Amino acid sequence: MKLEQISLPVKNGLLADYWSEDANIHTFFDYKYNDQSFVERASYLQNKTYDMEQLATVIRVYMEKFGIHSAVEQHLTDLEQGALVVVGGQQAGVLTGPLYSVHKAISVILLAKEQREKLQIPVVPLFWIAGEDHDIEEINHTYTIVDGQPKKRGYSERSKRKTMASTTALNQEAMEQLVRVVFKDFGETAYTEGLLVDVLKHVRASETFTDFFATLMNELFAKHGLLMIDAANGAFRQYEKSFFAAIIQHNEQIAKVVVEQERELMEAGYGMPIEANADNANLFYVQDGERFLLECKNEQFRNVLAHIKFTKDELLDLAKNTPEKLSNNVVTRPLMQEMTIPVLAFVGGPGELAYWATLKGAFAILDLQMPIFAPRLNITLQTRQVQTLLQQYELSLMQIIAGEGEQLKQEFIGSVQDVEAACQIQQMNELLAKQYDELLNHLSTQQLDLQKIIEKNKVYHEQQFSYLRSKISQQVLQKHQVVLRQFDVLQAELLPNEGYQERLYNPYQFLNTYGPTLIDDLLGLPMSICAQHQIVSL
Repeated sequence: MKLEQISLPVKNGLLADYWSEDANIHTFFDYKYNDQSFVERASYLQNKTYDMEQLATVIRVYMEKFGIHSAVEQHLTDLEQGALVVVGGQQAGVLTGPLYSVHKAISVILLAKEQREKLQIPVVPLFWIAGEDHDIEEINHTYTIVDGQPKKRGYSERSKRKTMASTTALNQEAMEQLVRVVFKDFGETAYTEGLLVDVLKHVRASETFTDFFATLMNELFAKHGLLMIDAANGAFRQYEKSFFAAIIQHNEQIAKVVVEQERELMEAGYGMPIEANADNANLFYVQDGERFLLECKNEQFRNVLAHIKFTKDELLDLAKNTPEKLSNNVVTRPLMQEMTIPVLAFVGGPGELAYWATLKGAFAILDLQMPIFAPRLNITLQTRQVQTLLQQYELSLMQIIAGEGEQLKQEFIGSVQDVEAACQIQQMNELLAKQYDELLNHLSTQQLDLQKIIEKNKVYHEQQFSYLRSKISQQVLQKHQVVLRQFDVLQAELLPNEGYQERLYNPYQFLNTYGPTLIDDLLGLPMSICAQHQIVSL
C-alpha cells in the first residue's frame, strides 16, 4: 500500500476558502483549523462541565450488543474520566454506505490520535450515527461496477411511511438478496467467501438499518477504539432532555439568528445551504417511528399536514418526560452535540461545512462556542488493475480524476476509425448525388415532373450510406472493445458518474479486492487532515 498526496482543484468555493488563512469565511466560525485553535478549544472545554459518567454509560450500553473491543473499553474509560472528543457522523447506509462514511471514521480516529499526542490529554473518537434521519431512499442502495459502468443496486423493500432508519424494520431476506447481488458484481477473489459469510451473519442479526450499519462499522473500526452512538437511541434521548428544553426555550431566537446568518452567507457569495425561515422550529416530533418537522409561530409548535400542535409548555413537558418523541434537524443537531459532548472538533464534509457556516449565532444564543470544524479526508483508492491500466496507456490518475477520461476515450475512438472507408462512402454518395442531378435535368427536358420522387430516392440512399458508415464504425469498435472497456473501467473506478469514487461505492468492493485488513492498513498510513487529496495505491 502506497500513499500519495496530490492537489486537486477544490470545486466547492466555501471549502476552498476555508483552507485559505485569510478568507472572509472564517468570520462565520469561532475557530480556524490550526494548532493554536486546538489548544484554545481544549482550554475552553476543560472549564466546562459535562456528565461524563452518564455519557460513557449511555455509549457503553448502546455498543454492548455489537461487542466491545478492549480499545473501545479503554476509550470509554477515558471518556468517563473527562476525555475530549472528536466527533463525526453519517446516515446508516447499506454496507456502511458510500466510502466517505468510512473516510469520516478514519478522519475522526486519526485526528483524535493526533490531538491526544499534541495536547497530551485524552482525546477519543466518536461516530454519531444519524439514525433519526428518515429518508430511507437515500440509504437503501449502493453501487457496483458492471460491464465497466456504475450500476445501482437497491433494497427491494419499500414503505410509504417516512420512518427513521433506527425504527425501520429490516427485511432480512430482502437485504440478504441485495448483499448477494452486490458480492456477485464484485467478482470472486480469495476474500469473497469469508466477507460474504460475515456480512450475511450481520444481516441476520440486525433488526433495523441502523443495526446493520453499526455492527459493520464496529467490526471495521473496533480495534481502533471508535466509539459510536445512535442519535435516536432512547437512553441518549433521556440524557438530552434538559438540552431539548434549552433549545425549545430559545427556539424563536435560534431560528431568527440562523436566518440572518444565512443571509450574510449568501451575500458573501456562498449561497443558502439550509434555506432557513424564521418560522422553522428546527425540531421534529416523532410519532409511531415517523418524524414530522415542526414550525413555530407565537410559541405554538405545529405541523399542519400531520395535525400536530403543541404549546410551548406542552413541548417542554415532552422534552422532560418523553424526549424520545423529539428529534433534531441540521440546525439543532450540532447544538445538541455541543451540549451533550465535550466536542474538541467536528469532522464533516463540504455539505456539512456549509450548514455549520450558518450556525455561529445559534451557538451564541445558547452561550456556546462552535467546535473546530475539521474537513474530512478525501481519499481515492487505486486498485492494482487501475495502476496497470494507467501504466499501460501512459496515463496519470490525475488525468482521470480531473475528468479527462471520456475525452481520452473519444480521442482513441477517433484514432482507430477507418478513414479510408469513410472517404470512399462519401465519394459514392457524391457520385450518386451527381447522377441524380443529371437524371433530373434529363427528365426536365422531357417535360416529366419527377423531382419529388428523385428527392425521395436520394434521401433513401443517403440513409443507406449512413447505415453503412455506422456498421463499419460498430465493427471497428468491436475490434477494439477490450481497450474501450479498459477506458470504461478507469472512468468507473476513479470518477464514476463524473464524481469522486468515495461518493458512490461502498468499502466492501475494495475489501473484496485487497482483503479484510484494508481499514487497518489505511489507518497505518501517515495521513492527516489537510486540503490535499489522498491517493492510496492498493
